[in-house]
Amino acid sequence: MDGTIGIALEETSLLADLCGVNDHNLRVLEGIFRRRVFCRGNELFLETDDEDTGRLFTALVEGIVESLGEGMPMGPELIIAIHASLTPEGASCKDSGEGFLDSCLQIPGGIGKVFPRSRAQALYLKGLSTHELTLAVGPAGTGKTYLAVAWALRELLTKAKRKLILTRPVVEAGESLGFLPGDLAQKISPYLRPLYDAMEALIPYEAIRRLEESRAIEIAPLAYMRGRSLANCVVILDEAQNTTKEQMKMFLTRIGDNTQAVVTGDVTQIDLPRKSESGLVHALGVLAPVEDIFVCRLDARDVVRSQLVRRIIAAYEAE
Repeated sequence: MDGTIGIALEETSLLADLCGVNDHNLRVLEGIFRRRVFCRGNELFLETDDEDTGRLFTALVEGIVESLGEGMPMGPELIIAIHASLTPEGASCKDSGEGFLDSCLQIPGGIGKVFPRSRAQALYLKGLSTHELTLAVGPAGTGKTYLAVAWALRELLTKAKRKLILTRPVVEAGESLGFLPGDLAQKISPYLRPLYDAMEALIPYEAIRRLEESRAIEIAPLAYMRGRSLANCVVILDEAQNTTKEQMKMFLTRIGDNTQAVVTGDVTQIDLPRKSESGLVHALGVLAPVEDIFVCRLDARDVVRSQLVRRIIAAYEAE
């Protein structure tokens, strides 16, 4: 067939797993290569005349088939991780012993395995497992919160830690909190909703509810952290760019014995009043010489929310 690259698969069941329900995985492949992907009989085809693209497609399919043979669940996460591992950046990551597939997280009772999709994300997961304090800085969609929550849930559900605490500063981003309907708890709830979104993408809602009822998971505004000493926990401070210097110091000094803290934020989206310095920006400078702190800097190359978001961020950075 002219203008196509075809790969024959020996087992029809492999092709069915690769294609996914309603050919969803084929749409993922089309998004990666920006070319039509389809199957006929036991063969998978990519419409292209470019030899380099064809070689990458062949290597990707071979990697997927190998992963299926090892029992890995097929889905967009795995496809994107394998593709990322085949890029020059991914190859250097693999050579340094930090392969994407080796860094995957399996959450007990979780919806699926979580794979890093870039070298920086693989380093982020490694840093989470080896440091008491991790600061992850980068634009929206780079997986800062998602990977931190996934790692923390794994720690909690394997009983490596007794509690998971997620917190955010409640800062108005152009809207007035006082005009929102309801009591204080109802007014604050929308600010904490993204943390629930991250958890619900990883474990069933009923599991989250049970963990909250047993107080193994706590989600609260940053102001509620004052005066506490947090031991044997994982603590995640999200949207840390909207903390003041005083709030950041207060949070960091809550860390107790056997507690690991993760601070995430996007320094390009600060909603503080103009005269206030971001606690995250300040901490990145003050804590630079301190040992046992890992700083992960993500950028537009690490955006996994969608290809469109990646292009939007690149456009803003270019401006």
